[in-house]
Amino acid sequence: MTVSHPLFELSPASPVIVQGITGRMGRRHAQHMRAYGTNIVGGTSSRPNDDDEFPVFSSVRETVEATDAVASIAMTPPLDTLAAATEAFEAGVKTVVTIAEGVPVHDALRLRSIAKSHGGIWLGASTPGMAVPNKFKIGFLPDIALRPGSFALVSKSGTLSYEVGYRLASLGLGQSIWIGVGGDAVKGVRFADLLDPLLSHKPTQAIVLIGEVGGSEEEEFAAAVQARGGSSKPIFALLAGREAKEGVSMGHAGAITYGNTGTMASKVERLGAAGITVASSIAGLIEACGDIKSANGGSDRNGD
Repeated sequence: MTVSHPLFELSPASPVIVQGITGRMGRRHAQHMRAYGTNIVGGTSSRPNDDDEFPVFSSVRETVEATDAVASIAMTPPLDTLAAATEAFEAGVKTVVTIAEGVPVHDALRLRSIAKSHGGIWLGASTPGMAVPNKFKIGFLPDIALRPGSFALVSKSGTLSYEVGYRLASLGLGQSIWIGVGGDAVKGVRFADLLDPLLSHKPTQAIVLIGEVGGSEEEEFAAAVQARGGSSKPIFALLAGREAKEGVSMGHAGAITYGNTGTMASKVERLGAAGITVASSIAGLIEACGDIKSANGGSDRNGD
């Protein structure tokens, strides 16, 4: 059975807007995304103008009416994220990506509820975005780490996933889809939400999960795999924070443990019990993924 999910339905033809497009980062990443193949059709700003490169409007509703945009990326500060994403959902945008780290927890809780009430998908907070290599990206995932292939890369950690993606690409192993769910404790898309869509996603032959100490997402994902009776595709996991000392503040919004949940030992145990291969290092993860390549005759099925 095919399980649909809005993130998997986006394509190079999907009209995407940038909220805050006239800011330094907004303009830069709008240019980078368009150069990569994303259909950036315009954006919003408190200072709309007659821009030669991108149409700029004063509101998301005006932008949607002019462009039929279905997705938005909000290049806004954390305290402005709730208002920006809410405006997008109320204007009919179905997928909203928010990159800011440090969105207040109360705002994130409200935003998650607002997204659900509008039948939309909120990817964030604190996410580098998503991509389908050689097709489009929404966010700032590094081009050098993007390569088309058969490994779905889903991650809480941005920088660690960049390194994993780059090393996979260097070996000729690419991604069928790359989704950064973000590292904050309260977010719009969690690992477990992506399990069924990934298992029914034909370009995906294996799943690589990049987690970290703290939070309960990895345990939730493991429970979801077990509830299905196991996974029909190989799943590999790498967890950041193996050397973190208990009781020491990590500083990361989502790196919080609750009793026996969220600890490194808990995550490794529960992922392993679900049949997921947990690597102890990046090198170990890449080696395990390389074994899949060897089993497929020496090439990444969708990458070569």
